[in-house]
Amino acid sequence: MNKIKIILSSILLSLILNGGIAQEKYEFTDVVRIDATEVKNQQITGTCWSFSAASYIESEAINNDMPKLDLSEMFVVRNIYIDKALNYVRRQGTTQFGEGALGNDFLQAAEKYGLVPEWIYPAREEDETYDHRELSLLLKSYLDGVIKNPAKKLSKQWLDGYKGILDAYMGEAPEEFEFDGKIYTPLSFAKEVVKFDINDYLYLTSFTHEPYYKPFVLQVPDNFSSASYYNVPLNELTNAINYALDQGFTLEWDADVSEKGFSGSKGIAIVPEKEWGEKTKEEKDSTLVLTENELEISEELRQEQYENYLTTDDHLMHIIGYANDQDGKLYYIVKNSWGNNRGYDGFVYVSSSYMKLKTISIIVNKEGVSKDLKKKLEL
Repeated sequence: MNKIKIILSSILLSLILNGGIAQEKYEFTDVVRIDATEVKNQQITGTCWSFSAASYIESEAINNDMPKLDLSEMFVVRNIYIDKALNYVRRQGTTQFGEGALGNDFLQAAEKYGLVPEWIYPAREEDETYDHRELSLLLKSYLDGVIKNPAKKLSKQWLDGYKGILDAYMGEAPEEFEFDGKIYTPLSFAKEVVKFDINDYLYLTSFTHEPYYKPFVLQVPDNFSSASYYNVPLNELTNAINYALDQGFTLEWDADVSEKGFSGSKGIAIVPEKEWGEKTKEEKDSTLVLTENELEISEELRQEQYENYLTTDDHLMHIIGYANDQDGKLYYIVKNSWGNNRGYDGFVYVSSSYMKLKTISIIVNKEGVSKDLKKKLEL
């Protein structure tokens, strides 16, 4: 009798009924999958913005008929640490300082400081783990000391001292290096080898508190540089993602991954129709294992979650394609930066509902933007 109960319980868990239809394990069929470089691991750092944007620019280089590149994320991180320090000191410590940033900051740094290959600037010893916890704390403490200086006047040496900390923890930044038998500076490497041009890119978002088809400063904590993003209706944002992928262009993605419906380990992200607190234990156990209905996403719901801090800019990734599940539902193929031993070899299948609800912003090549949207944005 006990054996029968165990069998019945097992069947009940694997065949939870949803609207009278038995749920099934997720099965994905890739429809569009654009070439990308291998998955990396940001490890114990808050530098997903650099890993996602570097991956994005590496795919852009592939689109420009370049061989696969391995760009140094930490070269850009180091330069952004300097920009953030100047911003923090000039604002007398009244702005955010930390490891976070946005994808546009990577592009701005690439334009200002250039790019280098990973092997030129690994910013760690071989086989050492990336860990910026001590570094980030030390940098902020140093800057707070500079700001509170009882002399009431900044010394001329404060920035050199700050860079000295970066040099000690990350290594000195290269001024020039050899690549394929030719000497480059970081700036010449970015322009001549990577073919990077910041004017190629468009920043898009979707919120109801600002006018559509106009740029505005994206109001999230990590936008320390006060970058502007074009605001478009939600349906046009998702259309822009789909159009770019169909044209062979990947996108950089800023999103919220703090939800129960997102799992890097399982490699799936959804917005369950049923609230987590209303689910039974069996239903919770089956979430992200067995298919289920998802919430209908509206602009109003999206805005409400943003206004109530339920949607925040806590992670950035790289969208490289889309797929269908066994029921024909749309999922986006997203390259993460948490190593290749999670999810689908480091990739996450993100449902259309999740993309609509939890996207903060995207970056897309202008060549992958429709003429209709460009006209509306007056580009």
